[in-house]
Amino acid sequence: MTDRVASRLWQKDTSIFSVASNPVALASITTRLGWLDAPAAMRPHLDTIRDVARQVAADGLTSVCLLGMGGSSLCAEVLRLTLAPADRMADVHVLDTTDERAIQQASRVLTPATTLFIVASKSGSTIEVTALEAYFRTWVTNAAITTPGRHFIAITDPDTAMVAHAAAHHYRHTFINPADIGGRFSALSLFGLVPAALMGIDPAVLLDGAAPMIDACRTDDDDNPGLALGEYMAEHALAGRDKLTLILPPAMAALGLWVEQLVAESTGKQGRGVLPIVDEPLPASGQLDEYGRDRAFVLVSDPADDIAVTRRQALAGEGHPVMHLQSTPRDLGAEFFRWEFATAIAGIALDVNPFDEPNVRDAKSRTQALLALGDPLPVNPPLVARDGFLGRSHRNVNIDPAGTFVAILDYLPQDAGRATAVAHVRAAIRHRTKAATTYGAGPRYLHSTGQFHKGGTNAGLFLLLTGADATATPVPDADYTFSRLKHAQALGDYEALVANGRHVVHFHVSDADADFSTALETLVNEAMRQ
Repeated sequence: MTDRVASRLWQKDTSIFSVASNPVALASITTRLGWLDAPAAMRPHLDTIRDVARQVAADGLTSVCLLGMGGSSLCAEVLRLTLAPADRMADVHVLDTTDERAIQQASRVLTPATTLFIVASKSGSTIEVTALEAYFRTWVTNAAITTPGRHFIAITDPDTAMVAHAAAHHYRHTFINPADIGGRFSALSLFGLVPAALMGIDPAVLLDGAAPMIDACRTDDDDNPGLALGEYMAEHALAGRDKLTLILPPAMAALGLWVEQLVAESTGKQGRGVLPIVDEPLPASGQLDEYGRDRAFVLVSDPADDIAVTRRQALAGEGHPVMHLQSTPRDLGAEFFRWEFATAIAGIALDVNPFDEPNVRDAKSRTQALLALGDPLPVNPPLVARDGFLGRSHRNVNIDPAGTFVAILDYLPQDAGRATAVAHVRAAIRHRTKAATTYGAGPRYLHSTGQFHKGGTNAGLFLLLTGADATATPVPDADYTFSRLKHAQALGDYEALVANGRHVVHFHVSDADADFSTALETLVNEAMRQ
């Protein structure tokens, strides 16, 4: 590790990054370090944030729905599930999907007259957010709301198309975030603080909670918690233990999705990286031999949790590296900063630029190209019938079974039954193969682990799940439906995975509610034997 790396990062000395000699990479790094200053820079915005939240409540807008993707939505989801007051949780919704059923469900449970929409996009042109905004703006307008723009707030960067759009449609307020903060590093910026306030969380609580962690991360010694975590991630990834397995307490389980995006998208490039394994079912007691030797663990627990201590000792006894972090939900602001700092450190140690996402752009461009084609969307190679379902695959003959992970990429409607089925499949895969598994809901994962899938270690078996939608809801001001957009995103990702030499199996079902567990297990077992 570079000498004085922590203090030099604070000084924004870009020479600590191995890619600094590349002018393009250097420019992206130079313009992405604002997260270091964000907690202090946000203090002057607190009064405005609180005033807007009070005005929203005074106007009788009792429900909040955030429209965002990736870094613009995951922090809000963590806040909703972790810190939002119990009497507000049911009235707060995070919509980060193009799934027909989810959009229709939101339309049923929300009431136009009492709903505020937060439209969050750093670029101001994210395709999913643009489509969702157009749909719900039309929905509010059609409900004969006299001032529909008062039901919308924007969060975006300076001078984006969204700034002009919000002004043209008379949004209640537009929050302009500093341009030098990347989306996945934006938790302690307006992208996190504004939703927090509208959920009933005082944004100052997040900033105050982060302050001690920020101070602790300024040193160049072993007492720096962000430096220690970043070095831990990189050291073990370089030694072949690149599956960073997070074991979180139930009260902080939602943090895993945010960490997954931050770490995977930041480090997964140039054929290496750190892949967080989150929400994976724990093995039965005494079955720790199900974990492969490609794992490093981060165990998070309340300081008084004796079970966590026992679990740490058991994992260490099996020869697995374990870092034990003591934290509680009230420390969420501190955890946001710890992981941001650690991820930057890990990127430096892995010799990658932690602030770009080149393969995310690849999948986006492929989606746009498919949408430009007429119906039906081309499927090449075509799906073929097999054992009651349709499928196709692209085989990677060079995959290393010892380090293989299985990524389930699910474009089927999300519900409680789906979550239970996926948990069963993940546990069965680990039990039979020792392989780590990840689960990504499409298209959310495209803005999260999607970068690692194409740019990281080529050791993944990707199971892409699609199904026939029962409805086709038009996207206003576009010549496609939400169903077609979601399908194009799935097909575009298949193309991007194949183009990067990944091992992909595409599994298509006519009944999106069917139980696919047995078929998936069979597919995995066959693929792992090849």
